[in-house]
Amino acid sequence: IFPGQGSQSLCMLADIHASHKIVRDTFEEASSVLHYDLWTLIKEGPLERLNSTEFTQPALLAADVALWRLWCCQTDIRPLVMAGHSLGEYSALVASGAIAFSDAVNLVSVRGQCMQRAVEPGEGAMAAILGASDEQVKELCQAVKENRVLSPANFNSKGQVVVAGHADAVSRAVEQAREFGARMAKIIPVSVPSHCELMLPAEEPFLAAVNAVSTWGLPNVPVLHNTSVQESDSVDDVKESLVKQLTLPVRWVETIEVMLGRGVQSFVEMGPGQVLKGLNKRICKQVPVYSLHTLNEFEQAIAKLEELV
Repeated sequence: IFPGQGSQSLCMLADIHASHKIVRDTFEEASSVLHYDLWTLIKEGPLERLNSTEFTQPALLAADVALWRLWCCQTDIRPLVMAGHSLGEYSALVASGAIAFSDAVNLVSVRGQCMQRAVEPGEGAMAAILGASDEQVKELCQAVKENRVLSPANFNSKGQVVVAGHADAVSRAVEQAREFGARMAKIIPVSVPSHCELMLPAEEPFLAAVNAVSTWGLPNVPVLHNTSVQESDSVDDVKESLVKQLTLPVRWVETIEVMLGRGVQSFVEMGPGQVLKGLNKRICKQVPVYSLHTLNEFEQAIAKLEELV
């Protein structure tokens, strides 16, 4: 499982980057596409620039893919099924051979730019609603939106739903969340309101970028899409899923449940941080999630999984 925005941090994967040439080469390959030094940005910041979505997206894609490439060099263990959270879906598609890494770097860079331009700064916002059911959050959005955009954006775990939309509507949702069963609600510091109708202006220019990629193929390992919680049976379906993902919610709980239904007994979080590990603990506490964000954890994950094979 490949994480997306929210997993980035300054100096992420520093010890792994220092220890393995294939990781360094991956960041250099991304930098050559982007025409700026991606690793210098990750190492030196500033954090505000790294957290701006047009820079966050290629940085996380490169981090995810670097770990995947290192994984493939270090062990023969391969996944039964893959999925990525939001941006992480692109990492899964690279890992599965559906798109070349260099094309994906360019595509997510364009995606970030399209998303950034879709909404004026300060016009949109996102907030985490904790402790309420999915239905309660949907009711909350309908009750406070007042002809503005406000909807669930990420069904992250049981009792954790992120909403997105116009900033004033999101503020009302935070203020009134307790009345709809929430334990807590808080604004998330993001540069764009992802996975809602405010991203509609991004669809057309992003679709043009998707269609400009000539290397699309079907994944060689099943990849579950955020929007449908299904794998694609055609290249057109893969493309359509990525465009729809701009405005439709990430159905992460259902994604993990489908993976469990396919016989998954362990998860590997193929990226920096432990965001997905935290979410999965609230979805299926009994199924282990191995994080790879430090060299020690990377080596331990391979050792533990090879014992099980």
